[in-house]
Amino acid sequence: MTKEIKKKQIAILGSTGSIGSQALQVVAEHPDLYEVYALTANNSVEQLIQQARQFMPEAVVIANENKYEELKQALSGLPIKVYAGVEALCQVVESGPIDIVLSAMVGYAGLKPTINAIKARKQIALANKETLVVAGELINSLANTYKAPILPVDSEHSAIFQCLAGEFDNPIEKIILTASGGPFRACSLEQLSLVKKEQALKHPNWEMGAKITIDSASMMNKGFEVIEAKWLFGVRPDQIEVVVHPQSVIHSMVQFEDGSVKAQLGMPDMRLPIQYAFSYPYRIQSSFERIDFTKCTNLTFEQPDTKRFRNLALAYEAMNKGGNMPCIVNAANEVVVAAFLRDEIGFLQMSDVIEQTMCKVSYINQPDYDDYVATDAEARRIAAGLI
Repeated sequence: MTKEIKKKQIAILGSTGSIGSQALQVVAEHPDLYEVYALTANNSVEQLIQQARQFMPEAVVIANENKYEELKQALSGLPIKVYAGVEALCQVVESGPIDIVLSAMVGYAGLKPTINAIKARKQIALANKETLVVAGELINSLANTYKAPILPVDSEHSAIFQCLAGEFDNPIEKIILTASGGPFRACSLEQLSLVKKEQALKHPNWEMGAKITIDSASMMNKGFEVIEAKWLFGVRPDQIEVVVHPQSVIHSMVQFEDGSVKAQLGMPDMRLPIQYAFSYPYRIQSSFERIDFTKCTNLTFEQPDTKRFRNLALAYEAMNKGGNMPCIVNAANEVVVAAFLRDEIGFLQMSDVIEQTMCKVSYINQPDYDDYVATDAEARRIAAGLI
């Protein structure tokens, strides 16, 4: 089967992050199938240099222009084009030979380059949640116009995508997103009020970057996944349910209108959904760890508590309101998470600031790209002022 797959040229946006690094492991395991065309990073210049020397891409981009000289000197003598700045990052994804763009940058910064990649008709392997959270309507409309397929890389959305394969037009009754519940699943409100970043950065099941680990602990991550599911799978908000499943073995489920439920199971390993997005519609050999059913004999499920984890409720509220409201929530969340990581705000106060920001930023029912840019800036300013 692999003979039919031609070698794909891949651009990795955010190659030094958790998803980007694991994507490079997938590429390294299948050098006959994949080649790295471009690597980009925001600040981590040493790691980018190391990756560039190992994978010898056509181009590398460092978003922070102050790091350009260091990058250029380190790679001088190698046949690698070196660029710097956000504009270069947005342009590199348009390069002709690229087949797949893995959008794995953290946060709102991933929006513009993903839009450019869609307009260049590239296949998008989407790991950047914020792109669909902030501008789902715009992204879907562009993807349809430019016939650019969007394949989900998030483990939950990849699971749903896999459950829907071969189901064609069979109507979905509901999508069930599983959540680990994070490290504070059993904590009282009083205990949550005392949480420090060191505790929040220890996720029980997944290896992730700092921002997404905090989002997981506050359940904002799950809220974003709910919004993302709406756009990826064309379902209504009331058709998306969240179930806490602490073992993270079932990655998500789909219930069809006959009452049948399909689930996708696997070890909590992000390389699996990354590889599936790269190889789709084929499944290819991998060395990843397999489930041992003699060891996972206890799979449990419970309802999420939106009183203790208000971010999940705020995300549903933003999704129901629509317009630029999810964009407001995302911007405020990026500000509060950064503040929490600097010890400037308590764990529970993050939700307070997000909620107040939702009330104060101008609401736009049908935003265009410029509205999203303006909303993002206004929401950040207001959220920062509330801290």
